[in-house]
Amino acid sequence: MRVQRVLVGEVGRPHGVRGLVRLHAFTADPRAIGSYGPLTDQAGTKVFRITPLPDGLGRIEGVADRDAAARLTGTKLYVERSQLPPPADPDEFYLSDLEGLAAFAEDGVAIGTVRLVEDHGAGPFLIIDGSAGELLLPFTKACVPVVDVAGGRITVVPPAEVLVRPESGEGASA
Repeated sequence: MRVQRVLVGEVGRPHGVRGLVRLHAFTADPRAIGSYGPLTDQAGTKVFRITPLPDGLGRIEGVADRDAAARLTGTKLYVERSQLPPPADPDEFYLSDLEGLAAFAEDGVAIGTVRLVEDHGAGPFLIIDGSAGELLLPFTKACVPVVDVAGGRITVVPPAEVLVRPESGEGASA
């Protein structure tokens, strides 16, 4: 079984000469990033023990100088999904909970499975693998009106712009 990891932060640039770093926490409470236990890189191969400090700084166990801190700049920090508290509201979920859910159209036709949820700054989008290939879908209420994590499914309404069909004669060699 694949261990599900959730992105909770990123190591920023060094601060000072004693190995401190700017710590970008993606948690509701930035200081909580140290309470989830050891964090890892995305693959789960490198382990980081973080102590959050005031003003967005952090100390990483075993990092004692500026050069070592600089080598970690940009490292994304993950925690196993099982280490995170359950959402307080039953209608809330972590975006990573969407991965693996079946995607259906409003009429009940199966579209595929959510392979990944990504966010590059303009808002999250879903990557859905299906029989028609890969579908990239913005994760908005208009495109994903129903999310049923417990039921293992989502309902999707792809916008027309996503389904660009070649016009007759288009794509043929001249």
